[in-house]
Amino acid sequence: MDTVKNRKNGKIKPKTTKLESEEKYVEKLIENGKLERQEGDGESTSDTTENKQDCKEEKINNLRSFEYSTAGKICRISCEVDLISICLFVCALLTRMYKLQEPKNIVFDELHYGKYVSLYMRNTFFFDSHPPLGKQLIAAIAYYSGFDGKYKFDRIGSTYSDSVPLFALRFVPAFCGSLIIPVVYHLMLEIGLSQWTSLLASLLLLLDNAVLTQSRFILMESMLLLFALFGLLALLKFRKYYENPYGLFWWLWLTLASISFTCALCVKYTGFYSCCLGLAILARDYWIALSSPKLSDRTLFIRFLAQAFVGVVVPFLVYLGIFYVHLNLLYKAGPHDSIMTSAFQASLEGGLASITKGQPLVVAHGSQITLRHTHGRTCWLHSHAHVYPIRYADKRGSSHQQQVTCYSFKDVNNWWIVKRPNKNDLVVEQPVDAIKHGDVVQLVHGLTSRALNSHDVAAPMSPQCQEVSCYIDYNVSMPAQNLWKVEILNKEQNGDTWHTIQSLVRLIHVDSNQALKYSGRQLPDWGFHQHEVVADRIINQDDTVWNVEEHRYTKSEDQKDRERDMITAEMIPTAATTLSFWDKFFELQYKMLFSGTESVQNHMYSSEPLEWPLMSRGIAYWVASNSNAQIHLLGNLVIWYSATLSLLIYCSFLVFYLLRRHRLCFDLDEKNWEKFRFLGEVFLAGYLFHYLPYFFVERTLFLHHYLPAFCFKVLLMTGLIEHLYFVLRDILKLRFIAYMFIILLLLWVGLVFNVFRRFTVLSYGTTQLTTTDIVALRWKDTWDFIVHKN
Repeated sequence: MDTVKNRKNGKIKPKTTKLESEEKYVEKLIENGKLERQEGDGESTSDTTENKQDCKEEKINNLRSFEYSTAGKICRISCEVDLISICLFVCALLTRMYKLQEPKNIVFDELHYGKYVSLYMRNTFFFDSHPPLGKQLIAAIAYYSGFDGKYKFDRIGSTYSDSVPLFALRFVPAFCGSLIIPVVYHLMLEIGLSQWTSLLASLLLLLDNAVLTQSRFILMESMLLLFALFGLLALLKFRKYYENPYGLFWWLWLTLASISFTCALCVKYTGFYSCCLGLAILARDYWIALSSPKLSDRTLFIRFLAQAFVGVVVPFLVYLGIFYVHLNLLYKAGPHDSIMTSAFQASLEGGLASITKGQPLVVAHGSQITLRHTHGRTCWLHSHAHVYPIRYADKRGSSHQQQVTCYSFKDVNNWWIVKRPNKNDLVVEQPVDAIKHGDVVQLVHGLTSRALNSHDVAAPMSPQCQEVSCYIDYNVSMPAQNLWKVEILNKEQNGDTWHTIQSLVRLIHVDSNQALKYSGRQLPDWGFHQHEVVADRIINQDDTVWNVEEHRYTKSEDQKDRERDMITAEMIPTAATTLSFWDKFFELQYKMLFSGTESVQNHMYSSEPLEWPLMSRGIAYWVASNSNAQIHLLGNLVIWYSATLSLLIYCSFLVFYLLRRHRLCFDLDEKNWEKFRFLGEVFLAGYLFHYLPYFFVERTLFLHHYLPAFCFKVLLMTGLIEHLYFVLRDILKLRFIAYMFIILLLLWVGLVFNVFRRFTVLSYGTTQLTTTDIVALRWKDTWDFIVHKN
């Protein structure tokens, strides 16, 4: 009786039956996503005891079948083979590898990339404004194919010799271009689109002539696209494990995404746009997670640190490793090392090192030196007997003193003598009178014996700065102002004594407290188009930094003997100059980011970003010398125009849905709305990330710069096609129209294939074309084909 009474009062909990325990366990498995909830057929059922009992038994049966199916699978690995993906890869491989060695001539930018590969083979340093990963991958295959790098890539159209393993050189871009197609297929599946839509997206890139052409030669775009798209695929796979972090696959896919995006960046710096897209997707997901009440501040902070660690440390190590290989392979001086600082050049085997190894280290009174502009353009402080004109073109007057310029070539007029103001004997005595930080000196021009000077006169091209000259005494009221204070910028690392090559110095004009500066402006005819040197009141800037490159001690007081020594002197190497990896790495980064080689601004096949969506201009890659067979970069016109139109349609739908939802009219359920919106957040954002920056780039641009944006545009179009079909069939219930839509889509794909087949002659370049054939392919007046006169 007490027990019954206590149970009624709630003091004793009723016993839980085995059936109820199993039922609770089932509910827990459903909540964790390990067991799917059985949905009904949509018909209404009465809530009777019998129905409840049936439901409970059904759940228990599900539990037991789940336990049976998972039993013994702890050490089992499942493997799935997607035949569609394999077929797509095989088709891509066939189209990319078909007659890969044709033409046996240098095609467009193979001129540059082939030259870089050959320099890798000879361990010779080269400078390129883009990172080296793509070139390294090609060079690796070339090395194992026996390429010796002796072939000279001299001009577009030159015939490759038999010693060049052409198939091997073109294999990596072609293989990467083949992998793009199945990667796109899985990418579309991962974003939640159907298998047919994923197949369509892959086929459209498979049948685009521009993607095909760019994948068949020694070019970088196919590798850039592969790494960018695979990085996006890995990131989307990582998102599946977002609710259950820190598992094996959570770390794996996040790490793979970071590595792949970094590899895209290391092929070309334009891969930075893909990295920005990846970061934007991660930031979006993290922003959504911030509003989740299930996640504590501590959990969110730890997740942020984990993702930041993988997103920063892994890319840094990959980037660093690629340049470590690059700088260790290229240890010999080459044709491009002049853009680097004197210290960098001196660390290379041969070249400047052979000149500077035996020279004195300490700059002293009586030192004969050449002063090089350290950062930016390569040039040396220079003077000659010519003077500034009395008046410039804008009617301003000058000092009419001897010109001082920055000259981009080695010349005897680049020599200067360092002199103490209170000493006249220029012969270096032992012990040497070393110049130190803060010392005041004069710089006497070696051949004219006139001292470096500056007056309160406006510079010829930079009137906001002060003119620099070599002083000529005209016996007028303008005394010499030729004293300069030496400031050693890196004295903490190399000491306060002025050293050859290693010391970075600023020369401060004593009278005006202005720094000797390379202005970057070019002088007119009277200055022989050399570069202007000025004195600038803004002291702390890169263009005021100089270093001694060549150096010797004055041995004779006679001016004629000094001139003879300057003209005929040759240093004898004695010891190697070393520079650490970090010094080389940071200098190379600076040069690549801020001192890239100047680009030609008037290429006949260059184009503007506004011309790309409608493919107004192509690029002539190669034309045979004895026929009209040629390679011309053009995309599939049907795909390009359709994809451009789809951008407008998607944006219109997006605006329409947003306005309707703002009015509380929900045309799409939440699942399909999220799917439609996410298409834009990935593909439309990807298109804008890869397209808009080119409007702000001041360099020569070509159609192939648009290919990453084009790929995202195609992926957005295929997602839009699936959405339109869904709207017709499920929202508007127009099934007949939906079937007609499918038929029109199939006809459109047929048209795409027909255009692709017709323009493959311009992708492979193996078919001899007549003038009539060329004219028939000129579908737009703005397309400029090359036609040989018969």
